[in-house]
Amino acid sequence: MAQGESADTQDVATSPTIEPVDSPQQRLYNSRVVLTTYPSQLGIDPIAMHWGAATAAERGPVVVSRSQDTFGKRNAIGAGGGSYCIYRALAVAIGALAPNHRPDFNMTEPTHQIGPFPAWSDPEKIVSMDPWGHATVEHYSDYLESGVDVRPTIAITKAHMKLAEIDEAIERGFLRRDGEIVTQGGELKVVKVASEPVWYLPGVAQRFGISESTLRRAMFEDTGGMYPELITRPDLKVFLPPIGGLTVYIFGDPAHIPDPSKRLTMRVHDECNGSDVFGSDICTCKPYLVYSIEECAREAQNGGVGVVVYFRKEGRALGE
Repeated sequence: MAQGESADTQDVATSPTIEPVDSPQQRLYNSRVVLTTYPSQLGIDPIAMHWGAATAAERGPVVVSRSQDTFGKRNAIGAGGGSYCIYRALAVAIGALAPNHRPDFNMTEPTHQIGPFPAWSDPEKIVSMDPWGHATVEHYSDYLESGVDVRPTIAITKAHMKLAEIDEAIERGFLRRDGEIVTQGGELKVVKVASEPVWYLPGVAQRFGISESTLRRAMFEDTGGMYPELITRPDLKVFLPPIGGLTVYIFGDPAHIPDPSKRLTMRVHDECNGSDVFGSDICTCKPYLVYSIEECAREAQNGGVGVVVYFRKEGRALGE
């Protein structure tokens, strides 16, 4: 910003224009590249966001898309899809996906009703995911119909899980084919919840005992300056980082999870490709995971509920 120039009169910060080329794939965008925005800039009017509000309507949708109809309304920094945002960019670059593509949300409603719970309206309780992320169509259809690019960050569905270790557990009588938790074919019935990371920056900073400005600067510097709005948009408090999310597998009725009269068996597990998938003996991750799945299934068969939270990140980043 030039000396004496106010943010009210300043236009977007841009890079030098990119010369147009003849390739159709490279004519996806105009030559003007918007590097960052500022709070009081002309055309910037983010949708209100009240993290920790009592209802989804009061809280407001998480809007991060840079699409033409949504750019000025964004109330979050980053990109949707977690680490998969890079693959989406590749699909757009090669012409396999239109840059303005909107997903079809028909038949995407959650298979189970989960929540709301009191913690959803406490800004200090949930700081790394959007508790309303599974209910975009239910609560934010008006925004979608008006052209705002709102994306779910959580998917809830049913699934079957087939593991050789479960067949062995059935053979030794640890689990039984009850048709409810374990099918006659030996498959486990589960409710699968996939969640992308959505960080409420003040809450994340508080968890680590640091200032929000320090957190923002560190993430800006150590991602190669990937998201300048971490610095230029202190008014935007939500950040969708390009990292892996988590998957939750629920054994039994999800409604039993908050019920204090029901027993809960739970494991939080970091992804370990070498052991979990390929059975490497360099660590003991898979035995822990298999044991937790068996115990969760048995808990569900005994009238309780089991939960495995699977973080999509390598604990030691060694590909294990």
